[in-house]
Amino acid sequence: MLVADIHGSIHLLNRDFESVNSWIAHVGGRVTHMVERRGVLVTLGEEEAVRSPLLKIWDLENEDAKSGAPNLLRSTKIQLNNRPHPVTTVALSTTVAHLAIGLGDGTVILYRHLDQSLASSTSLTSLPKARTVHESPTEPITGLGFKEPTEEVPNSYLFIVTTNRVLSYQTSGRNSGGVPVVIDEIGVGLGCAVMDWTAKNIIVARDEAIYSCGVEGRGACYAYEGHKSSIHTHSNYLVIVSPPFFPAATSASATIRNLVARTPKATETDVTKVAIFDPENKLVAYTGTFKEGVREIISQWGQIYVLSSDGKLVCLQEKSTASKLDMLYRKSLYLLALNLASTQKLDESSVADIHRQYGDHLYGKGDYDGAMQQYVQTISFLQPSYVIRKYLDAQRIHNLVTYLQELHSLGLANADHTTLLLNTYTKLKDVSRLDSFIKTESRRNADSEELPFDLVTAIRVCRQAGYFEHASYLAKKYERHEDYLRIQIEDAANFADALAYLRQLGPEAAESNLARYGRAMLENLPEETTQLLIDLCTTTGPLVPSDPPVDSAVSPKPTSSGPSYLSYLALNRGSAATTVISSETAMPPSPSIKTVRADNASTSRRDSSLHDASIPSTPPPPTASSISRTGDAGQRSGTPVPASSLFAPPPPAPVKRLSPRIYFPHFVDHMGQFVVFLETVAIRRWKQSVEDQVPGQVGLYSSIGSAENETFDLGEEDAYADKQDQVAVWNTLLELYLTLPGNGRRGADASGKNFEEGVMRDKAMRVLRSDSIPYDSTHALILCSTHRFTQGLVLLWEKMGMYEDVLRFWMDQHKEGGSAAGSSGASAKVIEHLMHYGSEHPHLYELVLRFLTSTPELLDRHREDVKGILEYIDEEELMPPLTVIQVLSRNGVASVGLVKDWLVKKIKESRSEIQNDQELTKSYRLETAARLKQVQDLSNTEEPHVFHVTRCTTCLGQLDLPSVHFMCNHSYHQRCIAENETECPACVREHGVIREIRHNNEKLADQHDVFLSEVQEHGFEAIASAYGRAVLNSSRLEESS
Repeated sequence: MLVADIHGSIHLLNRDFESVNSWIAHVGGRVTHMVERRGVLVTLGEEEAVRSPLLKIWDLENEDAKSGAPNLLRSTKIQLNNRPHPVTTVALSTTVAHLAIGLGDGTVILYRHLDQSLASSTSLTSLPKARTVHESPTEPITGLGFKEPTEEVPNSYLFIVTTNRVLSYQTSGRNSGGVPVVIDEIGVGLGCAVMDWTAKNIIVARDEAIYSCGVEGRGACYAYEGHKSSIHTHSNYLVIVSPPFFPAATSASATIRNLVARTPKATETDVTKVAIFDPENKLVAYTGTFKEGVREIISQWGQIYVLSSDGKLVCLQEKSTASKLDMLYRKSLYLLALNLASTQKLDESSVADIHRQYGDHLYGKGDYDGAMQQYVQTISFLQPSYVIRKYLDAQRIHNLVTYLQELHSLGLANADHTTLLLNTYTKLKDVSRLDSFIKTESRRNADSEELPFDLVTAIRVCRQAGYFEHASYLAKKYERHEDYLRIQIEDAANFADALAYLRQLGPEAAESNLARYGRAMLENLPEETTQLLIDLCTTTGPLVPSDPPVDSAVSPKPTSSGPSYLSYLALNRGSAATTVISSETAMPPSPSIKTVRADNASTSRRDSSLHDASIPSTPPPPTASSISRTGDAGQRSGTPVPASSLFAPPPPAPVKRLSPRIYFPHFVDHMGQFVVFLETVAIRRWKQSVEDQVPGQVGLYSSIGSAENETFDLGEEDAYADKQDQVAVWNTLLELYLTLPGNGRRGADASGKNFEEGVMRDKAMRVLRSDSIPYDSTHALILCSTHRFTQGLVLLWEKMGMYEDVLRFWMDQHKEGGSAAGSSGASAKVIEHLMHYGSEHPHLYELVLRFLTSTPELLDRHREDVKGILEYIDEEELMPPLTVIQVLSRNGVASVGLVKDWLVKKIKESRSEIQNDQELTKSYRLETAARLKQVQDLSNTEEPHVFHVTRCTTCLGQLDLPSVHFMCNHSYHQRCIAENETECPACVREHGVIREIRHNNEKLADQHDVFLSEVQEHGFEAIASAYGRAVLNSSRLEESS
C-alpha cells in the first residue's frame, strides 16, 4: 500500500501497516494526487520553489542504490499558461499508455504513448507533448477514467466528468483525437465519479441515484437516494460515503434511526454514513456510521479500510458465501440467493440445493406449480423419489407429469418412471400431454444400453389405435425410414411430410423411393414433388428443406394431337437409366402458368403441420447429426454407431448430381410441371434462365438468385454427360414452348386455365436469341420449320449468317401470300432486312433489285425503294451501270422512265469524266513535249548554255568570281557550297526522292508474287499502275529477256 503525507513523502506499507520504504517525492511541499499501474507510480504535488503543480513518474520496481528510493523517471511542471491552476483529478490507463490530468479551470490534458516515452528516453523532462482535449472554464473537472479496449470495442476512451456534464473522448483507434462527446447533461461533484470494476463504464453518484455511463450514453440506474461525498469501487461493490451530518430519529435510513436509539446524545455529534452496494444483485451489503467523518476509503488486499477523521482505521471484511446464503434463507430471499450464487460462480450442486430449499418453501406455502419449477431445476442432483412422493396426490398429478417428462427429456428416467408417466396419461386421458411427451427431443445418457420402452411395440400400438402422428414421429425420430413412409403415405395420406422426409434422406434414398411413390406424389403434390426432383438434379449436398413453391400449373389434360417432344427421353440412354415412353403414347405438353425466373428459382413444399424437428440423413454411413440426436438410442433401435464416429465424424463427400433426363418420364401426365422442372434445373444447375435472354443482349445476367452456388471440378466423362444433359434440357424446353399452345392461338391446361400462344413463342425466341444456351441449332431449325415459327427461322438464319436465305424466305412468302395485305408485309420485310444486312453484304442489293422489279405490283408498291437502292448502288459503286441496266431490262416490268433521271445523271457523269480525261491528256502531252525539248537542249553539247542568274541562291548576294553554275539554273558563290559538291544543294533533296521512287519501283518489279496478287484483286487497275510506275516498261522487259 502506498501512502503520501502532507510533507511530500511517500510511504510503502505492508499488511501490518508498517513502513517498508519511504522517500521524499516533493521537497518542501505535499503530494496531492497519486496513481499506480504496473509498477509505475505517477504523483502530482506542490513544492515551495515552483508555482505550478509538478508531475513526477517513479519506477517502483527499481530503486536507487544510494537512497533506496524508487528511480525517478520523469519530472515536469503542469502549466498551460501564465496562471497555474490546481490539479483536481488524474487517471492512468492500465497499460500506462495514456495519462490524463484534470485541472480546476475545466481543462483536461492528455499524454499519449507514455509507455513508449518512458522506455525510449532517459531524460527527466522527456515526455510526450501534452494535448488539451477539453476546456470548460466554468466547469471544473471532477472525475477522469479510461475505458480500456476490448475484443468487441478495440478503441480506448477517456471519460471526463465536470460539475455539469459527462463526456467521452476517444484516445486510440480509428477517428481518435476528435472533440469530446457529451453522454450526460448532468455532472457530479469532486470524488463522486469512479470507473466500475470492469473498467468499461464510469459510475457517477448523484443525490437522487447512482448512474452508469458508457460510451453510447447513460446506462443502468440504481435508485440509491441521499447526499454523497465520494464513491469508490471494491471488487464488484460500490462504496458510498455521505457527507457529515447530525443524525435524527426521523431519518429515512434505518441505520441512522438505530444509531439514535442505541447511542445516547448521538444527535449532538456529526457522523458519516458508509454504505456498500452490490449493483449486480441490487442490494445493500453493508451500512455503517463513523463519527467525525471519513477521510479516505482504501480497497487493498481484498478488504475495505475506512480511515476516519479521528485517525482510526477500520477494516471491513466480507462474509463468506455460506454466511450470506444463510442470512438470505432466514429472510426467505431465495431469488437473491440464486443471483448471489450466480455472481459467486457456485457449482451446480450448490445451486440445485438452493432450488430445493426454494421449492420446499413454495410447497409449504401451497404454491405447487412454482415449487415444481424449482424441483425441475434439481434434476440430476436430487433423488427423483423425493419429489415424486410429494406429488403422488391425485390433485397434483399434473405437476408430477411435468417432472416425469423432464426426467425423460434429460435421459434420467428409468422404466418405472416411464410406466408411471404412461399411467398418468391413461388416467388423465390427456392426448396433448402424450403428444408433447413423444415429440420432446430426448437427451439421453450415452451410456444407457436400451430405451425405456419398446420402440417397435410403441409404433405398432400407435398405428393400431389411430395415433398416426405419434407413430410417425417415433419412426422418424429413431430413423425407422420404411415405417415412417408407410405410415405417412399408406395410413395418413400425408404426402407433404413424406416428401419432406424423402428430402432429408438424401439423394440416393430419395431416388430409390421415388421409383415407388413418385407417381402418387406427383398426383397429389405436383409442385412440391417437382421441387424435390429439381433439388435432386441440382444439389451436391443434403437436400435441405426449401422455400415456399412458386405458382405453377397443374397437370394438363392429355390429348392425342400434336408432335411428340418425348423423343428426348431416349437421348443418351446409356448414361441415364430411364423408362422408355413411345411417341405414340406421348401427349402434348402444357405450360406452367408462371415461368420460373432466376430470382424465384428455389421452390419448396408446403409447411409441415406435424414435424418441425430436423431429420437426420439415412444411414449408412450415419451422419454426425443423427449420432448427436439419438445417442445410443440408435444402437438400441438397430442402427450400430461406431464409437470413433462420435468424436470425429468424417465430412460428407459431395454427391454427384443426378441427370435430369432420368426423370423426364415422371412428367408424362404433368406437362405444366415439366416446364417448371426444366426451367428451374437450368437456372440452378447452369445459371441460365429464359427470362434473362432479352432482345439485343448477349449472354446472361452476371448474378442469378439460386439455391445452389457450389462449384466443383468434373472429370472429362462427367463434363461430357453434363453437357449432354444441358443440351437435352434446352432442346426439350424449346420443343415444349413450340408445342404447348397447340395448333390454335390458345390452349388450356388440366384446370381449364387458358394461356396465350404468344407467351410460349416469346420464350422460344428468348432461347433462340441466347448466345450462351447450348441448344442444337439444326434441331431448332427443324422445330421452327415444322411448327411454322417464322420468327425463330429468321433468327436462326441470322445467327448462322444465312442472310440470303432470310431474304429468299420473305420473297417466297410474298409469292405464297395470296392476299394483298400478306404480300405487302412480306415485301416490306425484304426491304427491312436489306437495310439491316446490306451494308455488310452488298451482293444482296442485286438480289432485292431483281425481286422488286419482278412484277408490276411490286414495282408500283416499292418504286421509291427501288430509287433508293439505285442511289445506294451508285454511291457505293456496288454494280456497274451496264449491269444495272441488264437487271432492269431482263423483263418488261421496269420502264425507262423509272431510271430516266438516273441514266441521265450517269451519262452526264460519264461525259464529264471523258472531257476531264481528254483535257488532262492534252495537258500531259504539252508538258511532256516541253520536258523533252528541255532534255534535248541540255543534252546538246554544241550549243552553249547561257546563265542569266546574278545572285547566289544560298546567300542571295551578288555573284562574283569564282562562282558555280548548275544546269537547273541555280548559281552559287564557290565559298557558299561545300568542296567536291557535284549536285545543286537546292535540288538535291528532290532528286533524292525521285531516285528513291525509282529504286523502289525497280525492286517492286522483281516481286512478281506481289504484282500477281494485285492483279487478282484489282485487275486492270494494277496493270495500269504498273505501267505508270515503269514497272512494265519495254526497256526493263528487254533487260530481263
